[in-house]
Amino acid sequence: MKPDSSTIIKRYNRLAPYYDGMEAVIEGLLFSRWRKRLWSKVEGEHILEVGVGTGKNFSYYPKNTRLTAIDFSPDMLALAQQKRVRKGIDVHLDLMDVEQLYYADNSFDTVVATFVFCSVAAPRRGLRELYRVCKPGGQVILLEHVLSSKPLLARMMHLLNPLVLAAVGANINRETIKNVQACGFNQVLVDARCGDIIKLIQAYK
Repeated sequence: MKPDSSTIIKRYNRLAPYYDGMEAVIEGLLFSRWRKRLWSKVEGEHILEVGVGTGKNFSYYPKNTRLTAIDFSPDMLALAQQKRVRKGIDVHLDLMDVEQLYYADNSFDTVVATFVFCSVAAPRRGLRELYRVCKPGGQVILLEHVLSSKPLLARMMHLLNPLVLAAVGANINRETIKNVQACGFNQVLVDARCGDIIKLIQAYK
């Protein structure tokens, strides 16, 4: 049986105190560069970050914009709140699940998520919610790790996925580009500089 959101939330609550330390090396070597590239594409006056986690994107937030960020893990959000105060970041934080956003249709100019849809129990439902709250002409920008296009590596990722999911609540075999393409966006672009597994995706409404 696939875990539901409540099960995944418990896993992230458990990992919250150790989360930044667990990813420190790969964050410095790889992820931080891609985060900077993602945030350079953000446009508009009202921005939503989905899956804010511990606030790893705070350093890249644009100036002179209205920023809202959510997470479904209370413990992760508490760490983001501490970091928000410590760094003086002007962002409104909400406890919320991407599968059921409480915002009105067409609310945000840009919606951002980084390494989030590996952990969403029903990813297409969550992506449809991002589409709904994004303004017409706006964009959804995702930075995600996805299933490899190389058959042998993909097979290994499928085999290992149950273990990774049980340990940290993340799937390593998601086909996020296909999921985005299935959710009604007018145009879906993938950054040409991406590798086989890390993908920077821009979807225009």
